[in-house]
Amino acid sequence: MSHNREIQEGAFVVADAHYSHFRPQFLDFLKKIHARKLKPTQLILMGDIFDTLFGGVTYSIDVNAEAIQLLNEISAEIEVFYLEGNHDFNLKKIFPNVNVFPIAKQPVACWGGGKKIYLAHGDLEGDIGYKIYTAVIRNRFVLAFLRVLNFLSLNQMIQKLDEYLSKKEDCREFHGFETFIAKRLGGKYKCEYFIEGHFHQNKTFKLDDFTYTNLGAFACNQRYFIVKYFKEQLLLEEKMFYKDR
Repeated sequence: MSHNREIQEGAFVVADAHYSHFRPQFLDFLKKIHARKLKPTQLILMGDIFDTLFGGVTYSIDVNAEAIQLLNEISAEIEVFYLEGNHDFNLKKIFPNVNVFPIAKQPVACWGGGKKIYLAHGDLEGDIGYKIYTAVIRNRFVLAFLRVLNFLSLNQMIQKLDEYLSKKEDCREFHGFETFIAKRLGGKYKCEYFIEGHFHQNKTFKLDDFTYTNLGAFACNQRYFIVKYFKEQLLLEEKMFYKDR
Protein backbone atom coordinates (compact mmCIF):
# COMPACT_ATOMS: atom_id res chain seq x y z
CA MET A 1 0.00 0.00 0.00
CA SER A 2 1.79 3.10 -1.28
CA HIS A 3 1.65 6.54 0.32
CA ASN A 4 2.90 7.88 -3.03
CA ARG A 5 -0.59 7.68 -4.58
CA GLU A 6 -1.66 11.13 -3.49
CA ILE A 7 -4.91 12.85 -4.36
CA GLN A 8 -3.88 16.43 -4.96
CA GLU A 9 -5.77 19.55 -4.03
CA GLY A 10 -7.39 20.82 -7.19
CA ALA A 11 -7.96 17.37 -8.66
CA PHE A 12 -11.15 16.98 -10.69
CA VAL A 13 -13.23 13.90 -9.85
CA VAL A 14 -15.78 12.66 -12.41
CA ALA A 15 -18.13 9.70 -12.08
CA ASP A 16 -20.64 8.13 -14.44
CA ALA A 17 -20.52 10.46 -17.43
CA HIS A 18 -22.00 7.67 -19.60
CA TYR A 19 -20.57 9.39 -22.65
CA SER A 20 -21.87 8.49 -26.11
CA HIS A 21 -22.94 10.46 -29.17
CA PHE A 22 -26.39 10.58 -27.55
CA ARG A 23 -24.82 12.36 -24.55
CA PRO A 24 -21.88 14.44 -25.81
CA GLN A 25 -21.43 16.74 -22.79
CA PHE A 26 -18.37 14.92 -21.44
CA LEU A 27 -16.58 15.54 -24.74
CA ASP A 28 -17.07 19.29 -24.25
CA PHE A 29 -15.67 18.92 -20.72
CA LEU A 30 -12.54 17.17 -22.03
CA LYS A 31 -12.08 19.85 -24.69
CA LYS A 32 -12.07 22.55 -21.99
CA ILE A 33 -9.39 20.66 -20.04
CA HIS A 34 -7.38 20.00 -23.19
CA ALA A 35 -7.50 23.71 -24.08
CA ARG A 36 -6.53 24.57 -20.45
CA LYS A 37 -9.69 26.55 -19.92
CA LEU A 38 -10.22 24.19 -17.01
CA LYS A 39 -7.03 23.36 -15.10
CA PRO A 40 -7.24 20.33 -12.81
CA THR A 41 -4.09 19.24 -10.99
CA GLN A 42 -5.18 15.63 -11.61
CA LEU A 43 -8.14 13.99 -13.33
CA ILE A 44 -9.79 11.13 -11.44
CA LEU A 45 -12.33 9.15 -13.47
CA MET A 46 -14.49 6.93 -11.33
CA GLY A 47 -15.88 4.55 -13.97
CA ASP A 48 -18.78 4.38 -16.41
CA ILE A 49 -17.24 7.39 -18.08
CA PHE A 50 -18.25 5.87 -21.41
CA ASP A 51 -21.57 4.13 -21.93
CA THR A 52 -19.91 1.42 -24.04
CA LEU A 53 -16.13 1.13 -24.19
CA PHE A 54 -14.85 -2.41 -24.16
CA GLY A 55 -11.18 -3.12 -24.76
CA GLY A 56 -11.06 -5.75 -27.49
CA VAL A 57 -14.32 -4.70 -29.18
CA THR A 58 -12.99 -2.50 -31.98
CA TYR A 59 -16.15 -0.62 -32.85
CA SER A 60 -16.65 0.54 -29.25
CA ILE A 61 -13.17 2.11 -29.49
CA ASP A 62 -13.71 3.63 -32.93
CA VAL A 63 -17.02 5.27 -32.04
CA ASN A 64 -15.39 6.93 -28.99
CA ALA A 65 -12.17 7.87 -30.80
CA GLU A 66 -12.31 11.64 -30.25
CA ALA A 67 -12.81 11.39 -26.50
CA ILE A 68 -10.13 8.68 -26.26
CA GLN A 69 -7.63 10.86 -28.11
CA LEU A 70 -8.34 13.83 -25.86
CA LEU A 71 -7.89 11.74 -22.72
CA ASN A 72 -4.61 10.35 -24.03
CA GLU A 73 -3.33 13.84 -24.76
CA ILE A 74 -4.49 15.13 -21.37
CA SER A 75 -2.76 12.21 -19.63
CA ALA A 76 0.53 13.28 -21.23
CA GLU A 77 0.21 16.58 -19.33
CA ILE A 78 -1.37 15.68 -15.98
CA GLU A 79 -1.84 12.53 -13.93
CA VAL A 80 -5.04 10.66 -14.76
CA PHE A 81 -6.58 7.85 -12.70
CA TYR A 82 -9.25 5.73 -14.37
CA LEU A 83 -11.19 3.25 -12.26
CA GLU A 84 -12.90 0.86 -14.66
CA GLY A 85 -16.66 0.54 -14.32
CA ASN A 86 -19.26 -1.89 -15.58
CA HIS A 87 -19.67 0.03 -18.86
CA ASP A 88 -15.95 0.59 -19.57
CA PHE A 89 -13.28 -2.03 -18.98
CA ASN A 90 -10.12 -3.71 -20.35
CA LEU A 91 -8.84 -0.19 -20.94
CA LYS A 92 -5.08 -0.31 -20.34
CA LYS A 93 -4.13 -0.67 -24.02
CA ILE A 94 -6.55 2.10 -24.95
CA PHE A 95 -5.07 4.54 -22.41
CA PRO A 96 -1.35 3.68 -22.15
CA ASN A 97 -0.39 6.75 -20.07
CA VAL A 98 -3.36 6.56 -17.69
CA ASN A 99 -3.29 4.82 -14.30
CA VAL A 100 -6.02 2.26 -15.03
CA PHE A 101 -7.51 0.24 -12.16
CA PRO A 102 -9.67 -2.76 -13.11
CA ILE A 103 -12.34 -3.96 -10.74
CA ALA A 104 -9.97 -6.60 -9.32
CA LYS A 105 -7.70 -3.79 -8.03
CA GLN A 106 -10.48 -1.76 -6.45
CA PRO A 107 -10.90 -0.17 -4.01
CA VAL A 108 -7.79 1.86 -4.73
CA ALA A 109 -5.91 3.06 -1.65
CA CYS A 110 -4.87 6.71 -1.90
CA TRP A 111 -3.75 9.41 0.49
CA GLY A 112 -4.64 13.06 0.87
CA GLY A 113 -4.31 15.54 3.70
CA GLY A 114 -2.61 12.81 5.71
CA LYS A 115 -5.74 10.65 5.48
CA LYS A 116 -6.32 7.27 3.88
CA ILE A 117 -8.86 7.41 1.06
CA TYR A 118 -10.37 4.48 -0.80
CA LEU A 119 -11.68 4.96 -4.31
CA ALA A 120 -13.96 2.52 -6.16
CA HIS A 121 -16.35 2.62 -9.06
CA GLY A 122 -19.00 1.10 -6.81
CA ASP A 123 -19.74 -2.40 -8.13
CA LEU A 124 -17.09 -4.35 -6.22
CA GLU A 125 -19.44 -5.72 -3.55
CA GLY A 126 -22.17 -7.21 -5.74
CA ASP A 127 -23.81 -10.57 -5.14
CA ILE A 128 -22.31 -13.80 -6.53
CA GLY A 129 -24.34 -13.59 -9.73
CA TYR A 130 -23.06 -10.09 -10.44
CA LYS A 131 -19.47 -11.10 -9.67
CA ILE A 132 -19.73 -13.99 -12.14
CA TYR A 133 -21.15 -11.61 -14.74
CA THR A 134 -18.33 -9.07 -14.27
CA ALA A 135 -15.71 -11.80 -14.63
CA VAL A 136 -17.32 -13.33 -17.72
CA ILE A 137 -17.92 -10.07 -19.58
CA ARG A 138 -14.23 -9.09 -19.18
CA ASN A 139 -12.95 -12.43 -20.45
CA ARG A 140 -10.95 -11.96 -23.67
CA PHE A 141 -12.69 -14.87 -25.38
CA VAL A 142 -16.11 -13.45 -24.55
CA LEU A 143 -15.01 -10.04 -25.83
CA ALA A 144 -13.69 -11.65 -29.01
CA PHE A 145 -17.10 -13.29 -29.47
CA LEU A 146 -18.83 -9.94 -28.93
CA ARG A 147 -16.51 -8.34 -31.47
CA VAL A 148 -17.51 -10.95 -34.06
CA LEU A 149 -21.22 -10.57 -33.24
CA ASN A 150 -21.00 -6.82 -33.59
CA PHE A 151 -19.16 -7.16 -36.91
CA LEU A 152 -21.76 -9.59 -38.24
CA SER A 153 -24.53 -7.23 -37.17
CA LEU A 154 -22.82 -4.38 -39.08
CA ASN A 155 -22.23 -2.64 -35.73
CA GLN A 156 -25.93 -2.69 -34.91
CA MET A 157 -25.32 -4.49 -31.62
CA ILE A 158 -23.23 -1.66 -30.10
CA GLN A 159 -25.39 1.01 -31.71
CA LYS A 160 -28.57 -0.46 -30.24
CA LEU A 161 -26.89 -0.84 -26.84
CA ASP A 162 -25.84 2.83 -26.90
CA GLU A 163 -29.37 3.85 -27.84
CA TYR A 164 -30.89 1.74 -25.06
CA LEU A 165 -28.48 2.99 -22.41
CA SER A 166 -29.01 6.62 -23.42
CA LYS A 167 -32.65 6.32 -22.32
CA LYS A 168 -31.89 5.14 -18.79
CA GLU A 169 -32.83 7.45 -15.94
CA ASP A 170 -29.60 8.65 -14.31
CA CYS A 171 -31.04 10.77 -11.51
CA ARG A 172 -33.34 8.44 -9.58
CA GLU A 173 -33.24 8.47 -5.79
CA PHE A 174 -32.23 5.21 -4.13
CA HIS A 175 -34.54 4.91 -1.13
CA GLY A 176 -32.85 3.30 1.87
CA PHE A 177 -29.42 4.04 0.39
CA GLU A 178 -27.62 4.72 3.69
CA THR A 179 -28.83 1.42 5.17
CA PHE A 180 -27.79 -0.40 1.99
CA ILE A 181 -24.27 1.07 2.10
CA ALA A 182 -23.84 0.38 5.83
CA LYS A 183 -24.65 -3.32 5.26
CA ARG A 184 -22.50 -3.48 2.14
CA LEU A 185 -19.33 -1.74 3.36
CA GLY A 186 -19.56 -1.43 7.13
CA GLY A 187 -16.67 -3.06 9.00
CA LYS A 188 -14.83 -4.09 5.83
CA TYR A 189 -12.47 -1.15 5.20
CA LYS A 190 -10.18 0.82 7.47
CA CYS A 191 -9.80 4.33 6.14
CA GLU A 192 -10.93 7.90 6.75
CA TYR A 193 -12.82 8.32 3.46
CA PHE A 194 -14.47 5.97 0.98
CA ILE A 195 -15.53 7.50 -2.34
CA GLU A 196 -17.36 5.78 -5.18
CA GLY A 197 -19.80 6.34 -8.04
CA HIS A 198 -22.10 3.82 -9.75
CA PHE A 199 -25.23 4.65 -7.74
CA HIS A 200 -25.51 8.31 -8.83
CA GLN A 201 -26.81 9.48 -5.42
CA ASN A 202 -24.64 12.56 -4.67
CA LYS A 203 -24.64 11.88 -0.91
CA THR A 204 -22.09 12.00 1.89
CA PHE A 205 -22.61 10.50 5.34
CA LYS A 206 -20.66 9.08 8.24
CA LEU A 207 -20.33 5.34 8.84
CA ASP A 208 -18.64 3.86 11.91
CA ASP A 209 -15.33 3.37 10.11
CA PHE A 210 -15.16 6.24 7.61
CA THR A 211 -16.93 9.08 5.85
CA TYR A 212 -18.68 7.73 2.79
CA THR A 213 -19.33 9.71 -0.40
CA ASN A 214 -21.37 8.53 -3.35
CA LEU A 215 -20.69 10.93 -6.19
CA GLY A 216 -23.36 12.50 -8.32
CA ALA A 217 -23.27 11.38 -11.93
CA PHE A 218 -21.82 13.71 -14.55
CA ALA A 219 -24.58 12.36 -16.80
CA CYS A 220 -27.06 13.97 -14.39
CA ASN A 221 -26.65 17.76 -14.64
CA GLN A 222 -22.96 17.44 -15.64
CA ARG A 223 -21.71 17.35 -12.05
CA TYR A 224 -18.02 17.06 -11.27
CA PHE A 225 -16.08 17.63 -8.06
CA ILE A 226 -12.92 19.52 -7.12
CA VAL A 227 -10.77 18.21 -4.27
CA LYS A 228 -10.11 20.65 -1.43
CA TYR A 229 -8.38 20.15 1.93
CA PHE A 230 -9.37 22.22 4.96
CA LYS A 231 -7.91 21.55 8.39
CA GLU A 232 -6.89 18.05 7.25
CA GLN A 233 -10.44 17.31 6.09
CA LEU A 234 -11.19 16.22 2.54
CA LEU A 235 -13.85 18.32 0.84
CA LEU A 236 -15.38 17.70 -2.58
CA GLU A 237 -16.59 20.97 -4.06
CA GLU A 238 -19.47 20.28 -6.44
CA LYS A 239 -19.51 22.00 -9.82
CA MET A 240 -21.91 21.84 -12.74
CA PHE A 241 -20.00 22.09 -16.00
CA TYR A 242 -22.40 24.12 -18.12
CA LYS A 243 -23.50 26.34 -15.23
CA ASP A 244 -20.05 27.20 -13.88
CA ARG A 245 -17.92 27.47 -17.00
